[in-house]
Amino acid sequence: MEQTELILHRKEVAGGLIVEVRIWRIAEADAERPHGFKYSLHCCTEDGEMIVRYDNERGKGDHRHIGQHEEAYLFVSLEKLIEDFWRDVRSRT
Repeated sequence: MEQTELILHRKEVAGGLIVEVRIWRIAEADAERPHGFKYSLHCCTEDGEMIVRYDNERGKGDHRHIGQHEEAYLFVSLEKLIEDFWRDVRSRT
């Protein structure tokens, strides 16, 4: 089990949407997470329909989901990750 430290957690429920941002610092960067962070940022409807999700689960690396479409995501920094996520949320809601 990897050692992690939760460094950001925010959840908002408003206007029929649920937005949750969770970012952890991992103890040791590795090939899958060379930046040293584990993250899950998502926006969905209250009935569970995914609108936008950014995450880096094991085996998939950094990627994002726009609706049902999944694509690689180039992680630059935490600031850019959060900025890109909110840009996608705003453009789709």
